Amino acid sequence: MIPPTGGDRDSLPPLLIKASPPDSSKGFNTRTITFTFDEFIEQPQDIFKNLLVSPTPSIPPNVETKLRTLTVKIKDTLEPNTTYYYNFGDAIKDVNEGNVLHNFSYIFTTGNILDTLQLSGKVLLAETGGVDSTLFVMLYKSGVDSAVIKDRPRYIARLDSKGNFRFLYLPSGTYYIYVMDERKLYSEQSLFGFRDSAVEIKPNATPVTIYAFVEKKGQPPPATINFTGRNQPGAKPDERRLRFSSSGNMQDLLGDFYLSFERPLRNLDTTKLQVSTDSTFNPVSSSWEIDSLKKRLTLKTTWKENTRYNLILDKDFAEDTTGRKLLKTDTLNFTTRKQADYGSLKLIFTNIDLSKNPVLQVSQNGAVVKTLPLSAAELYQPLFNPGEYDLSILYDENKNGHWDPGKFFGGKKQPELVKPLNKKINVRSNWDNEFEITL
Repeated sequence: MIPPTGGDRDSLPPLLIKASPPDSSKGFNTRTITFTFDEFIEQPQDIFKNLLVSPTPSIPPNVETKLRTLTVKIKDTLEPNTTYYYNFGDAIKDVNEGNVLHNFSYIFTTGNILDTLQLSGKVLLAETGGVDSTLFVMLYKSGVDSAVIKDRPRYIARLDSKGNFRFLYLPSGTYYIYVMDERKLYSEQSLFGFRDSAVEIKPNATPVTIYAFVEKKGQPPPATINFTGRNQPGAKPDERRLRFSSSGNMQDLLGDFYLSFERPLRNLDTTKLQVSTDSTFNPVSSSWEIDSLKKRLTLKTTWKENTRYNLILDKDFAEDTTGRKLLKTDTLNFTTRKQADYGSLKLIFTNIDLSKNPVLQVSQNGAVVKTLPLSAAELYQPLFNPGEYDLSILYDENKNGHWDPGKFFGGKKQPELVKPLNKKINVRSNWDNEFEITL
């Protein structure tokens, strides 16, 4: 004897049984829409994040659920001879298992004819060639630049996981296309994209591609000066000591050694820093650079492989903004890596257009770790850190060696474009790594 199992797990989303008024109604003149499903449904979560209404209303509708019924109460004034499209995204799900009814939609028209035109396309991130599916595509009737700040869009569409979008049930007309982050208005610090010219909505309209970019990435906050904990007679020694960290005990031959300070430096004398090698303390030719925040001090020199380096820091070499200095002269030791820890890298490109000033971008975990301008169809690096990398090509229009964003106000300049190569390379240590890449 065993207890009953209760049957198979419910894996089906709610099924619509009835809509009142019916879907695709013409001459629509009511204020309430009722949907009845075949099972109990949850109160919609994040309804205003999920629900898209086109044309966009000035007053959002109220959405309520009770048992198997979902009710939409229209608060905005409906326009005459207009087709309305409701897309509920992932808002509708059943009570027991949370099965989602994806992209449930409903249309009606206040006139006698349903609009049926469409516009499709794709949105790519200009800096990486990738996709951000949280973006929204918007159609505006006005071509005035300030519309993206002052006005609400006429139509909104979301992106799918591949960056594709599709506007449905559009009337014929001319519109201006913009891409924005989470339905926000334009901001220099948020992803944004635009098409240079207006698009005409007509049968068999050509798909469009828009490149999104952040015009001005957030700047680091200015350094703050904390006057607590100064070198007062009663302060404890650990509270008076200059606090910093180094880049580590094992030095990359392809990188720089640096010191990172807890607080910005107020005074710095690099002549009181001595760099040498081995136990004999042979002097090394070097220079130092401080960053704009005065919190990172970088050592510039030519490294010897598998060599011990010594850095002697005089107790008076630096003072931070709280008055902290070293309590005594200190010495740091670190060792450079062996050349055998690296691999050589040779890339052979086919069909590459050198007239477009291509720059190879090498990335790990979505972040660019190295940029290499290409002046020929072959690239050789005698030393390269082992690992798996993604490759992309930046078309560097202004030849400055790095990606530049676009600009909307004051010129309407599109961003520089990056083409992902959709090819991973695995660089092995102590190995001649060679790859052929066709563009």
